[in-house]
Amino acid sequence: MTKIGLEIHGYLMTKEKLFCRCKSEHGLKHSKPNTNICPVCTAQPGAKPMLPNKKAVDRTIQISLILGCKINKKLVWQRKHYDWPDLPKGYQNTISGPYATPVGEKGKFLGTRITECHLEEDPAAWNPKTGEIDYNRSGSPLIEIVTEPDFKNSEEVVEWLKQLIATLGYIKAIDKKIGIKADINISIPKGKRVEIKNINSLKNIKAAIEHEIQRQKKDLPKTQETRMFDESKGTTTKMRSKEDAQDYRFISDPDLSIIKIEKQRIEKIKSHLPETPHKKLKKLIKKHKIDKKHAKVLTKKLEVVEFFEKIIETVNPKLAIRWVTEELMSVLNYTKKELEDVDISPKHFIELLTLLDQNKITELKAQELLRSWGEKSSSPKKHSRKHSQISNKEEVQKLAKKVIQQNPKAVEDYKNGEEKAMNFLIGQVMRLSEKRADYIVTKDLLKELIE
Repeated sequence: MTKIGLEIHGYLMTKEKLFCRCKSEHGLKHSKPNTNICPVCTAQPGAKPMLPNKKAVDRTIQISLILGCKINKKLVWQRKHYDWPDLPKGYQNTISGPYATPVGEKGKFLGTRITECHLEEDPAAWNPKTGEIDYNRSGSPLIEIVTEPDFKNSEEVVEWLKQLIATLGYIKAIDKKIGIKADINISIPKGKRVEIKNINSLKNIKAAIEHEIQRQKKDLPKTQETRMFDESKGTTTKMRSKEDAQDYRFISDPDLSIIKIEKQRIEKIKSHLPETPHKKLKKLIKKHKIDKKHAKVLTKKLEVVEFFEKIIETVNPKLAIRWVTEELMSVLNYTKKELEDVDISPKHFIELLTLLDQNKITELKAQELLRSWGEKSSSPKKHSRKHSQISNKEEVQKLAKKVIQQNPKAVEDYKNGEEKAMNFLIGQVMRLSEKRADYIVTKDLLKELIE
């Protein structure tokens, strides 16, 4: 049976690096190369690390807890030695290795065993083609999540990673703009384990696993090795023989003190953890009778599902589903914002849907009000008279007559069987009424007047 295990890396959301006060920024769109640096993160002679970033340690505990791990109370920093240009010290500081106790261990997430979660620093960015090194990310805090080889195929891996990414998004512990990278360990019966390094998308992870399983079936690995995935060719190529722990010469770091984690600190972090997307999904389906398709959309982001849960305390869930998953999300997508970036009050949203449900405003007017909120919502109830639906036939008839008089060609087109001409005429009535005219009354009166 094929066995697949993962080593998942992500940048922790902290303002500062792990052992200095430099800004922790990642990616090409941030600061110019070698501007967020100091003697500590560039390993200048005599420079000593500061105490570890407390926020980074808390983030690692937070992630470990949500993955069901046991938190260890005594953490010792190790020096992991290797000789690459991106590592100015000649070693990486990490809470991992044969002599280390990880931050969290022996967890379980959606049926997959978590071996450990540990904290470490990021190397610099090295371009092997040009020889250039950017130390901006050197020393940024990273988490590594290591699983047992519990996966059997690429579909299981990708589905599990989707759930993991959504869950980590709930606690906002990892930089979502950068995402995750994964090292994949694969072995087939009677073959040695092969590691594929640094794969940075779910699409590439799936492709790499599928290619590597087929390659190993044709050429059974006799020794452990490390390979890289070529995205353009969809193949893996050998980088080197797999290192053992002794190759890294792990030793405890004399410049960094032992971290002692108190029970009170763990309990405080634990008390602020939200429900996982998986639990939210179950609750929406079972308790609120939301169909699975919409429940999956709602649970992708914590702020959206929590907003929805507040709305359905008062509003009919069926109406709320459409207005949250379609209308609200389309406005956010159009403005390229997240719900957390705007100040939309659940109370105002409830007022909007209540007015719509009671036929006090039209759907078009409700959509217009939602779009008008922009950065901040306001009470639609306060101005409900101004926005109220016009259902009175005499009022609508005046508008309809005006539209018919102003648009003889559209009237003639409708008489000749063009239905879209009627939609145009209805739209003109809506324009004159500032989207307040009752749609059905408008359509019936236009037909009656024309025919």
